[in-house]
Amino acid sequence: MSDDATYSSFAGMSTYTPIPALLVAPNGARKTKADHPKVPVTIAETVAVAAACFEAGAGGLHAHVRDAEGAHVLDAGLYTELLAEMARVVPDMMAQITTEAVGKYSSTEQRAIVAAVRPRHVSVGLREMLSDGDTAAATRFYHDAAEAGCRVQHILYHLEDIAKMRQTIAEGIVPGDDLEVLLVLGRYTEGQQSNPAELDEMVAALNAYGVPPAWALCAFGAAETDCLIRAHKMGGKMRVGFENSLQMRDGSIAPDNAARVREVVGLMRD
Repeated sequence: MSDDATYSSFAGMSTYTPIPALLVAPNGARKTKADHPKVPVTIAETVAVAAACFEAGAGGLHAHVRDAEGAHVLDAGLYTELLAEMARVVPDMMAQITTEAVGKYSSTEQRAIVAAVRPRHVSVGLREMLSDGDTAAATRFYHDAAEAGCRVQHILYHLEDIAKMRQTIAEGIVPGDDLEVLLVLGRYTEGQQSNPAELDEMVAALNAYGVPPAWALCAFGAAETDCLIRAHKMGGKMRVGFENSLQMRDGSIAPDNAARVREVVGLMRD
């Protein structure tokens, strides 16, 4: 079933038992309908895609919201509306918001959106949160989130980010208990093309913690699917969707986000 169907028809339904370890990221901050007509930009479209992807087997949504012009925004009202709609339509699907800066939001604004929305799940770029040098504010943010029961997923792009995460934990900035990170493979490579082999080095660096944190992977380009399956075999979670790649494993353009989920779920089950 297409991911642009009326979302009320999907409430409480799933073709597969949804996989908690698999999130769908259907739009991201940059892609528009000029990139693909099935990129969701409104809240109604995003919930419809999420419901279709839940039916296809995704256990969670990584959500961005857009303004009236389709631009990525950190807007408390829009995020609150989206989370309410997700709870109404697909209550069993985890919904994660993001504080992604996209070059226009400060660390202060990123912290403020989490305080205003009070989500259960949020992804936060470690380098973005520490970019203003205000470690005291960052420390309050991370510890307040933990005390409020907000699950923070720390976004890490490089081995240097992993080293920085270890440092922030040692310094008490980030709580070290129940840590969860997202490894982003290929974000700053030429053409944003990921290589599955690069995952080994990043996971090895994580394992240097002694007790490895829970980790997930997102990847870019034609090798996205192979990177995700490699992560699955290594014990990681996965994030798939148009935010990172429009391509199926064979290189063809996916008809919609649900097709990307179905392909990954099928390969996992195989």
